[in-house]
Amino acid sequence: MIAVCPAGHSSLAQDYCDVCGRPIDSATAAPAPISASTALPASTATSQPGGQPCPNCGTDNSVDALFCENCGYDFTTGTPPRGQVAFAPVTGPSADQSSASQPVAPTFGNGSQAPETFDWVAEVWIDPAWYEAQQSPDPMPSPGLPAVIPLQSKSILVGRISRSRNIHPQIDCEPDSGVSRRQSQLTTDGSRWWVEDLDSANGTFVAAATDPIPSNPIPVGVKHELAADDRIYVGAWTRIVIRRATEDEKTSLG
Repeated sequence: MIAVCPAGHSSLAQDYCDVCGRPIDSATAAPAPISASTALPASTATSQPGGQPCPNCGTDNSVDALFCENCGYDFTTGTPPRGQVAFAPVTGPSADQSSASQPVAPTFGNGSQAPETFDWVAEVWIDPAWYEAQQSPDPMPSPGLPAVIPLQSKSILVGRISRSRNIHPQIDCEPDSGVSRRQSQLTTDGSRWWVEDLDSANGTFVAAATDPIPSNPIPVGVKHELAADDRIYVGAWTRIVIRRATEDEKTSLG
């Protein structure tokens, strides 16, 4: 039997909602099934005033939802479902007719789409001093110039890719096995940045450029504001620096 939670979700569990985790009143534990002819569209059935709208499909979700109930958008990493791109809900009489009126990205003379804009980049370094302090048994790669990654969203996941768990961090720290799959989260308001450890195996460390190698990790689940030129240390040898992008980088990396 299907129960309905106070937020309106359909749940196979009778005590707590499968979707949002809210307790289910026994009086609503076994409502009559809704027939296909009277069922509401997904976009209407999941609409909840005061919730969090999905930036991928526009559906309202409960404020504590981790994934969009309609399209599977990941609110934690800020990425659409694997194999999909961001889309807007179709409101026209048909998919063919509505797609013709959808706005398209501006193109250049050669027909290619305009590059995404960004103001910040992450420098990902191999740091021998951090590696020495960690005393890792893994061999460290040869240090060199950093990988420069454009930061094109306000929420950035730091970690390592796991295709089986659908984890695709924007800052991928392979092959540093000391970095957790979901290591830490970077967030910004456009001018400031914060880093939050996501209960990683080896912790997330922060220190100023002139400070010695840090020995104490930042608290788990607490956003730590980054000062200019602060260094983030994770894993066995990985050091990350968040900075403003140069004009050349905006052109070449965009």
